[in-house]
Amino acid sequence: MKRINPITLALASSFLVAPVALAQNADTNDSAEVEEVIQVVGSRLSMRTATDGAAPVDIISGEDLAATGMTDTAKALQYAVPSFNFPSSSITDGSDAVRPASLRGLSPDHTLVLINGKRRHSSALVHLNGTTGRGSSNVDLNAIPMSAIKRIEVLRDGAAALYGSDAIAGVINVVLKDNSEGGSASFQLGQTHKGDGEQWRASASTGFSVGEDGALTVSGELQHKNRTNRAGPDTRQQYPLLENGDPDPREETFDRQSFHIGQAEYENASLFANFDMTLGDGRIYAFGGMSDRKSESGAFYRRAIQSNTLTEIYPDGFLPILAPDVKDYSMYAGYEWYLGEWTLDFSGGYGVSEFQYNVENSLNASLGPDVTPTSFDAGTLTNEESNITFDAQRFVPFVNNSDLSIAFGVSYRDNTYQIEAGEEASYINGGYEDRPAGSQGYTGFRPDAEVNQSRDNVGVYFETENQLTTDFMWGAAVRYEDYSDFGDNTSWKVSGRYDITDRIAVRGAVNTGFRAPSAQQLYFTNISTLAVDVDGETVLQRSGTFNSLSPVTDALNIPDLEPEESDSISAGIVWNGYDGLAITLDYFRINIDDRIILSNQVFPGDSPAVADALSTVSAENARFFINAVDTKTEGLDIVASKTFSLNDFGELKAQLAYGFNNTEIESVNLPPLFDGLESVLFDYDEKIRMTDSTPDHSGSLGFTHSLGNWKTDVRFNYFGTYIIGDYDTGETAEEANDTYGPNWVTDISVKYAFSDDLSLIVGGQNVFSEYPEEQPVESAFDTIFKYPNTNSPIGFNGAYFYSEVEYKF
Repeated sequence: MKRINPITLALASSFLVAPVALAQNADTNDSAEVEEVIQVVGSRLSMRTATDGAAPVDIISGEDLAATGMTDTAKALQYAVPSFNFPSSSITDGSDAVRPASLRGLSPDHTLVLINGKRRHSSALVHLNGTTGRGSSNVDLNAIPMSAIKRIEVLRDGAAALYGSDAIAGVINVVLKDNSEGGSASFQLGQTHKGDGEQWRASASTGFSVGEDGALTVSGELQHKNRTNRAGPDTRQQYPLLENGDPDPREETFDRQSFHIGQAEYENASLFANFDMTLGDGRIYAFGGMSDRKSESGAFYRRAIQSNTLTEIYPDGFLPILAPDVKDYSMYAGYEWYLGEWTLDFSGGYGVSEFQYNVENSLNASLGPDVTPTSFDAGTLTNEESNITFDAQRFVPFVNNSDLSIAFGVSYRDNTYQIEAGEEASYINGGYEDRPAGSQGYTGFRPDAEVNQSRDNVGVYFETENQLTTDFMWGAAVRYEDYSDFGDNTSWKVSGRYDITDRIAVRGAVNTGFRAPSAQQLYFTNISTLAVDVDGETVLQRSGTFNSLSPVTDALNIPDLEPEESDSISAGIVWNGYDGLAITLDYFRINIDDRIILSNQVFPGDSPAVADALSTVSAENARFFINAVDTKTEGLDIVASKTFSLNDFGELKAQLAYGFNNTEIESVNLPPLFDGLESVLFDYDEKIRMTDSTPDHSGSLGFTHSLGNWKTDVRFNYFGTYIIGDYDTGETAEEANDTYGPNWVTDISVKYAFSDDLSLIVGGQNVFSEYPEEQPVESAFDTIFKYPNTNSPIGFNGAYFYSEVEYKF
């Protein structure tokens, strides 16, 4: 029996097929590929086929990711897996550079991300504005170059019993290329139908033989994007009135497309390596990579009429530019060996995400025109994570002449979160004419916001799995975790599958899970200028986000954060049809208690306690992280695929995937001080963001036609309706609903192979230039923000056309 890496395969007893895996029909002659597909996350039993597991897994090959023509890993995954959502956003501060993504309609931090079966660290950024997953941090999938990816496995089932925190919605495992020879290089160039958003990407990957059977694979990518802009005109008054009360003549010549709403300008360089070779009685392995990114996106335009502008420097006002440097480094190494019947694995890894806030084309008005800089270092966020794991697995004889797989392991994780203050000019109040303090666009972190906090945890798990008969398999797992900051948790999982006939099977799983509060949620704090709603009017105010160490949260008796806890069930049917047709249908339900939210702003007028707490800081309002909401999420996933032989007309592969998910709020539990203030602390907009800001329905229908040297891909992608709350005074909550969608997006690409080595691809994404519905115009901002600037699954760039040259060697 082939030995299996217990980490790479050690997710909950589960897996299914996705569009790619289903496309493999019974007539395939690529036995090596089939063997590789069956060894995905979810099962330790090596003699499995792609549809023989107990819970759904999507298997997306690197080739299929590249075929989307997308230049971002997360966006390519969105169009390959309907249950994965990667919405576009603009003017959302740091979220323009590291966008949130979610699985099965849950928060971005409810999905665990692995690389080669090992836990991946999350981004240092906290999403603070109106995006999906507000108040969360997610793993930055775009830090992993697509050229380094062999395949991505998306487990759509809870796996906390094996991996601990974060695996409530599921697990994404990125498997790196591991070829010992050969490689590829490609260059893509494209732009939008509007003539902006020009971008190029150069990527390469190559493998080297090491020793007798070892391999080192190195992959890299360089990428550049120009910005797009879909802002409408700013019709507001820009200049002070003349002494006689007449408008300033410059109002007639002012360029009213002053905002930047669209894709950020973006540069990224990334490099990954994957190494594996036999050493003694086992194998040594290592992998890691780095990513260095800089983006430039606009904030709110500062008009010449406003007090936060100095007309001596910017006579016509100015657009602050947020230009963060985002760096990401990781490395992992381990040794797997065999002791008798046991397969043992010991490994350790380290990852760090660094997010440095830079603000350009700005000023600190309180310093005056002669003193203020126009660019600032506003501070740096750093998240570090270290992991050490030991795993053991073997097979033992069991009843009915079957083998019982048993596995156990122990892990240690240390997490450190740091906030480094910005330069003094980015936050200081210089006192000039009572002007607003701090760098405009993003106020720098003050010294009293600096933190350097760590926490650690130890986890122990035990798992067993058994193919009891040819028709029935079962699995069970339990995990105990002990955290240094809030205590312990025990989670478990039971799964099973029964083959009713050779073609029809039923499967299901029941599990509990948890998510520990992230270090970012525990320790992030800052005071910055945000657009907030005050008495139905959007105004800019200094808004404070305060952590549990702050005297503000202490004064308001905000309780310490506790873990979110979940229980979930899944049940499905698998049909392996005739001539390679396969269809799977899976239902799931996930209940989560004590979900952590970033509260809405509270103001001094909301209560005397809030007024007293804010009197000691420079913030005009406050928000904080709290365990406040219980939710229920239900959904259904359908996947089908078939390959048709067209004889002299080539081969046609058809793939269908559909996902439905719906989240409902079961209860809201606020701290005692805020009883009766639910509409303030967790208002209607926040409820909509948690339940309806992502489409309930999404799907795709793809066709791939191959004939000789030609290959054509056509994909029809469907995104259902979603809601962006926009509650203004005078409206009822129901009247304030702004519903967008549904939308169909069509992607087409044609590939011609000049030889086995050289190919040319010409394609288009969203070729019919589908846009979100325009927002109803009820204020000047609705004219500027022509399309919703957050949570659009199709973005707001319109059509994008590209050409790509690919060379294999």
